[in-house]
Amino acid sequence: MGTNNFRQRFGAWGERQAEAYLLEHGLILLDRNYRTPYGELDLVMSQDGQLVFVEVKTRSNDKFGLPEESVTATKKEHLLMASQQYLADHPELPADWRVDVVSIRVRSGRDRPEITWFENALA
Repeated sequence: MGTNNFRQRFGAWGERQAEAYLLEHGLILLDRNYRTPYGELDLVMSQDGQLVFVEVKTRSNDKFGLPEESVTATKKEHLLMASQQYLADHPELPADWRVDVVSIRVRSGRDRPEITWFENALA
């Protein structure tokens, strides 16, 4: 139980880091942790009139690979379906959209996490 709680808190921390990073880069937050039958959308943002669905992956080590490598083909499919569900639930929003991935790596001995933003990651 303690491990799952840590993972949830660590994941939520990573999502806050990604949100702050993207806000600094001019995106506008519309929604966070939006649940659909296909899974959760970590962040829903807007940039220059385009909807941006953001998947955040946070890792404290590279034991299981880089954070972005955990976005498997199945996860990509779920992200696409979840994004389409969000659009169906919000028909007033623009139909132009993309899915981005933000990778958060926490490196020991460093004050700040390493953040990498992959725009249009599913294209």
